[in-house]
Amino acid sequence: MLRSMPRIAIAAAGFTAMLNMYAPQAVLPLMSVEFGAGPAVISQIMTVNALAVALTAPFTGVVADVLGRRFVIAIAIALLVIPGVMMSFSDGLQALLFWRFVQGLLLPPIFAVSVAYIGAEWPAREATGVTGTFIAATAVGGFSGRMVTAALAEPVGWRNALLADAAITALCALAVILLLPRERSFVRGGTTLRGSLRQMLRHLRNPRLLATFGVGFGIMFNFIAAFTYLGFRLAAPPFNLSTAAIGAVFVTYLISIVTAPFTGRLVSTFGRRNFGTIALAVWTCGILLTLAPTLWVIVLGLFMITGAGFYVQVCCQSFVATNVREGNSSAVGLYVTSFYIGGSFGGLIPGLLWNSTGWSGVVALIVAMLLIMAGFVRFAWQDA
Repeated sequence: MLRSMPRIAIAAAGFTAMLNMYAPQAVLPLMSVEFGAGPAVISQIMTVNALAVALTAPFTGVVADVLGRRFVIAIAIALLVIPGVMMSFSDGLQALLFWRFVQGLLLPPIFAVSVAYIGAEWPAREATGVTGTFIAATAVGGFSGRMVTAALAEPVGWRNALLADAAITALCALAVILLLPRERSFVRGGTTLRGSLRQMLRHLRNPRLLATFGVGFGIMFNFIAAFTYLGFRLAAPPFNLSTAAIGAVFVTYLISIVTAPFTGRLVSTFGRRNFGTIALAVWTCGILLTLAPTLWVIVLGLFMITGAGFYVQVCCQSFVATNVREGNSSAVGLYVTSFYIGGSFGGLIPGLLWNSTGWSGVVALIVAMLLIMAGFVRFAWQDA
């Protein structure tokens, strides 16, 4: 039981980060009505959060390399309660966007540093499996953020739903503080922040890391594009789904609980490059299924998207965590930066297509991105 405590703490950290990141996504149609903003404008609620993550992630890694990973994770998860509460009291869209940005600033110290913690504290043969557990927890958090918020929004309003999310965050913060042990394998990335920054610059000269960062960009771009704009499609005719029903569609995220922990075994069997390519092919088939006019076919496509997407994500994060032994946190921070820059563009660019081409244009954009990601995978993971 004691040996499982660090895993529980790491899972709680991942759950909390994604709970907060995705909480507003299922209620964007409600917010759109309240604030009188169209889909492209209201989607900024997702974009500013991802942008804040992208801006701070590499520097979070640098700070963690100097101060220690457990300390950074614990402080960030405790502070995360504040913007969660303040968002529920926002009296206008600008105030809500401000607190979403602040919230985004606090997320990298949780999930980026947690991945670095895994890479340093578990043996390489176990790290991919633990990363899979962490990613599964983020999936449950992403689902819970959408589903809990959507389920509560109809009876009590989206503001009180966000307050409930803040309460859950406080409980998870307590669990992380109590259960996550201090590092045994922590080695400072440099005696100063400047030394750790130099390591970060060395990472940017590694072409395989850069290609992996490109894959990460595409993962979040596609997830944000698909799940943000699909919600608007399902809220409109012929589906006319309620907010709670749209939230229930995100149950597809839970497939990663079953699939992600097996990533390590599958990578060992097929090789990282071959397995990544297969997962991207499944992802492509899944997004094409969402063009169907039948809800159950769309849900099937979403299961394929989430299952394949989390496989690719585990492959990327474990590659970075286990192949960089010096300045590990800053390398993961750079990956997270590229990941969430992708998310910020995934909320913005598809919105421009949505106005002119609708869902079919968004799907075409996602397929194009998947093809680019496949090229990066074939290059970056040649012998991984």
